[in-house]
Amino acid sequence: MTVATFTPLRTVTATRYVTPLREGGSLPALVEADDDGLYVLKFRGAGQGPKALVAELVGGEIARALGLAVPEIVFIELDPELARAEPDPEIQDLIRASGGLNVGLDYLPGSLPFVPYESEPPAPDLAAEVVWLDAYLTNVDRTARNPNLLRWHGRMWLIDHGAAMYLQHAGLDPLLHARRPFAQIADHVLLPFAGSILEADARLAPKLTDELIAEIVAAAPGEWVQGTGHEAYAEYLQRRMADPRLFPEEAEAARA
Repeated sequence: MTVATFTPLRTVTATRYVTPLREGGSLPALVEADDDGLYVLKFRGAGQGPKALVAELVGGEIARALGLAVPEIVFIELDPELARAEPDPEIQDLIRASGGLNVGLDYLPGSLPFVPYESEPPAPDLAAEVVWLDAYLTNVDRTARNPNLLRWHGRMWLIDHGAAMYLQHAGLDPLLHARRPFAQIADHVLLPFAGSILEADARLAPKLTDELIAEIVAAAPGEWVQGTGHEAYAEYLQRRMADPRLFPEEAEAARA
């Protein structure tokens, strides 16, 4: 078995605001950075605030550690003065509210969105692994209406994990609900294409150790987890992985 590892995130500085992407409620933007790269920037000042960035970082890096394709995630330093380049007052306010550290995903030029029953279907094992991941992360946002999957260079890429760990937005103690069922997995866009979720569990679960979970969670800046804390996020995810794991059985039942 390949040992899963975590590589610390790079930090880049946004040098040019290119265009708003106007997708979903968070209004991400395409920006150029000081490494000459283009990134899809997720604003700290948008929608669900820093909690969505924590979910983006943790969900994306757990997926990467498990061997799934995720665009590189970076920290992006944003100067509020870049708001001057955007005529839309709403976007100006968003940039000014997000000065400092944000999250960005490497832009995949020419990528195509996955459209169920129109795009090339994923291999059953891959589909099962994505379903397993989203059941584990309680990701409510990988449905036929909004797959958050891209086809690029012959691979399926996972994007937009900001809706994962949704209980953090519900005003509930996540530790009391770590073993909670996730009925929404029945709506997963890849469930009709998936092989056995239990076999996916056997492949993936050994890779995701408590130590790896804690290391990934610790990468989130302290100010983003205020009121919850790194330890609580890590313990929530560790409890979901504890034997016997309920979420793979629930996903397998939904597949059947």
